[in-house]
Amino acid sequence: MSVPEDHPRYRSLMVRERLADMVAKGLVTPTGLISHGRGEAFDYLMGERTLPPSLEAERAAAAYLLRAKNPVVCVNGNAAALDAKNLIALADAIPAKVEVNIFHRTEERMRLLIDYMTQMGGKDVLGTNPDSRIPGLTSDRALCTKEGIYDSDVILVPIEDGDRAEALVAMGKVVISIDLNPLSRTSRKATVSISDEMTRALENIIRFVNEMKGDDGLIESVIKDYDNAANSRALIDSICESLHEGD
Repeated sequence: MSVPEDHPRYRSLMVRERLADMVAKGLVTPTGLISHGRGEAFDYLMGERTLPPSLEAERAAAAYLLRAKNPVVCVNGNAAALDAKNLIALADAIPAKVEVNIFHRTEERMRLLIDYMTQMGGKDVLGTNPDSRIPGLTSDRALCTKEGIYDSDVILVPIEDGDRAEALVAMGKVVISIDLNPLSRTSRKATVSISDEMTRALENIIRFVNEMKGDDGLIESVIKDYDNAANSRALIDSICESLHEGD
């Protein structure tokens, strides 16, 4: 049975094909496929759509990014493969720096990912020459650039490792996560936890950035009114309601 192109499941199938292709090209690791599969399961629970609490978190994310002095969009292999164009579009809209940071780090993978992000439109993508380390981490994910991740005050981390998200929060940064699993360590530790499919989340954040840009009063109001813990509870409630819709 074929899936219509306008059906959410069609996009899921195309994403899987792209991720598999990126594994073959060396940009994504096989473990990245496992991570993506976990996220897909939660997307099904959400009805493959943006739930209201997710939209609220995306609006707060836009506000924090616009207020930031040194915002950074962090990119790993899965994030680049899933939606490099919108990651770059968001960075341009804010504007923010883009830095590649990966767990399974090799010079070859870093070069491939930075070249790919550049081909997709990224400018001055950071990560090639790390000159700083995130305190509290022993893996290569601690490696970063001072002008980017290390000195950032607000950082967007799509599909992040929980220990690194926690370490970034411990540095005093506003950490915005995009993770379909609302129960993950990353979601629980982030300042703003977005549980949504990455492309939907990025498109919504870009829209909110464009709507709020230049309106400092609105930006401050959105940040003041946002409660991440309450929003996360509302998200779980929304998932439960979504599951009961078919009863």
